[in-house]
Amino acid sequence: MRPGKSLGLTLPRRRFLQLAGGAASAAALPAAARAEDYPTRPVRIVVPYPAGIAPDVIARIVAQPLSERLGQQFIVDDRPGGASNVGTELVAHAAPDGYTLVVLTVSNVINTSLYDNLSFDLKRDIAPVSGLVKLALVLAVNPSLPAKTLPEFIAYAKANPGKINYASVGSGAATNVAGELFKAMAGVDLTNVPYKSSYLPDLLSGQVQASFTPIAQTVNFIKAGKLRAIAVTGETPSAALPGVPTAAETVPGYNAYVWDAMGAPAKTPPQIIDKLNKSINAVLAEPAIKARFTELGAEAMIMTPAEFGKYMAEETEKWGKVVKFAHIKAD
Repeated sequence: MRPGKSLGLTLPRRRFLQLAGGAASAAALPAAARAEDYPTRPVRIVVPYPAGIAPDVIARIVAQPLSERLGQQFIVDDRPGGASNVGTELVAHAAPDGYTLVVLTVSNVINTSLYDNLSFDLKRDIAPVSGLVKLALVLAVNPSLPAKTLPEFIAYAKANPGKINYASVGSGAATNVAGELFKAMAGVDLTNVPYKSSYLPDLLSGQVQASFTPIAQTVNFIKAGKLRAIAVTGETPSAALPGVPTAAETVPGYNAYVWDAMGAPAKTPPQIIDKLNKSINAVLAEPAIKARFTELGAEAMIMTPAEFGKYMAEETEKWGKVVKFAHIKAD
């Protein structure tokens, strides 16, 4: 049957093409409408870590106001395992419809260099949605260590090579690569002691002398005098530890952050990613949310998807070099 012939009726060619074009537009309409109406049901935020630690806490702080803004529940689903790889893999293989999201962390970009056999590719399979927060670490030491400032710490480490043990939550963890970057840039020899459970009891007792540790985990011990803060690893001082200098003041160019961000399966419609990004950024800008972040020693990362994608690429390159230089192997 020729175009324009149907059930014995003849349509002018121009009219036929108009109708055909209209049909194509109608076929495209549901997808656009879905993006505009999103979300129409609850959204799952997969956190690839146990409940109660920073990524889970940050996700829950953001989820409630996000639910209120978008009119559907954003439900936090903790899926720990494999140094964040288990939960991230789940989302990498999920439907790209905006109803399964993942909290990304600096561990995700470190893992791209640390593991050779991942069943997903972070860059290919996860689309950047938005930043959430970044948190500086603090170089905290047991008070038995004689160093009270970073120059004194470096001098002591150089005079006692390999004798300062620093605790981390495992080889390749942020608390480890931050220490290895510091060693390389400061020219000191420190010994990493990886822990599978909390290292705080041993740090407090002096079994290990130091740690590049999240501020939120140690700030109360520092204020109580049970640990000494030598320096923070951010580019600027931390409001949670007033008076503590940055490491960069003594080791120019040094900085290390742990950060949390939001990702989605690749091929999620850009209209949905844009809507999520704008809503999340609005939540991050709320004074009450910013105040809660400050209490945790964190600062909001308000970024477009493209800006966060660029940041993630830079972090992947930075920590990949550290992993290679320090010959770090996964536990």
